[in-house]
Amino acid sequence: MLRCSCLLVFILISSPFLLAAPTQGPQSAEYCGGCHRAIEQGWKESVHSQAMESRLFQDALEMAKSDLGTRARTVCLGCHSPTVAATGDYALALKVSWEGITCDYCHSIRSVSMNGPNPKALVEYNNVMEGPWKDVVSPVHGTAYSALHTSSLLCATCHQYRNAQGFSVLTTYSEWEKGPYAAEHKGCQSCHMYRVQGEVVDPRVKRTPNDGINLHQMPGSHSLTQLNKAIRGQLHVSHNGGQLQVEVDVTNQGAGHMVPTGSPLRKLILEVTVAPFSGKTLHAERVFARVVADQKGNVLNREDLVFMKAAKVVSDTRLAPMETKKEHFIFNVPQGVQSTVEADFIYYYSPTAATKAQQEVKFLSFRRFVQ
Repeated sequence: MLRCSCLLVFILISSPFLLAAPTQGPQSAEYCGGCHRAIEQGWKESVHSQAMESRLFQDALEMAKSDLGTRARTVCLGCHSPTVAATGDYALALKVSWEGITCDYCHSIRSVSMNGPNPKALVEYNNVMEGPWKDVVSPVHGTAYSALHTSSLLCATCHQYRNAQGFSVLTTYSEWEKGPYAAEHKGCQSCHMYRVQGEVVDPRVKRTPNDGINLHQMPGSHSLTQLNKAIRGQLHVSHNGGQLQVEVDVTNQGAGHMVPTGSPLRKLILEVTVAPFSGKTLHAERVFARVVADQKGNVLNREDLVFMKAAKVVSDTRLAPMETKKEHFIFNVPQGVQSTVEADFIYYYSPTAATKAQQEVKFLSFRRFVQ
């Protein structure tokens, strides 16, 4: 009997899947991935997992530290490495600090308060993981159903931000709240964490009903699929006397917030090109964006300055949920001149990116032949 007991203890200790329960958090995503392999793999492909290692963020963080001191570092890490609030690891020595918005952080959020200048999450790292599923049991950690994890309020903590000037830099949550999707009780998760095939727990650890998993890639504006779901365009071309008239209908058909949303440096650009078979190629564009300035009215075009010093909106031409804008262009191309008309939609991320591929992506194009 003693021999059998010793053997059982050896198996439990040496198993790569039955990990010892942690005594305190936050834990690394690798710990969670021991059992939740498919979910961890999806999360690794997400912008959340890359929130710290992003070269754009690292550059912005260095500029913020140089211009504004250590206070800027605290503000930036509050969302890009939220576990440091518990660990105090502002030197970023711990692995979990480099995991960005990691598993243990999101599943340890107990409530979100909207009182005060910014949403505030109550986070308790106590080995009880909260989530959107009911009647879930784990042999490794405690579990609890959380209605919060089915709500957009969960996302507000990092997607709604007011700076020290009192200016709302990030307004994604309030954009959703004011729009039609909130009235339909359609939250962020329905678009960014919809159900897909996958095993909640690795089958080598435990057999569970294959009901699918919530998509932990959490695709957003860096996803061509999401961009094509969000924006619909229609191209109309006609002649009027000696002029070629181009009209492009642009609709935010699939995003429950403004497009673009997030950082004010993001832009949706509509480029229209007319290429006569003989003659000079003509170009025009429309930019959909929220332009912000500091207290003196200086337009800001650096990420760190936008977050720390923005104080007013100069202009806002973005597309609200379900809004259609008709953009008109006139070119001096008379009827009878054969031409190709092309309309391209480009999502522009940041002017500080090192390469054009990092700055922007073309995701939708229309072409017409006219004469």
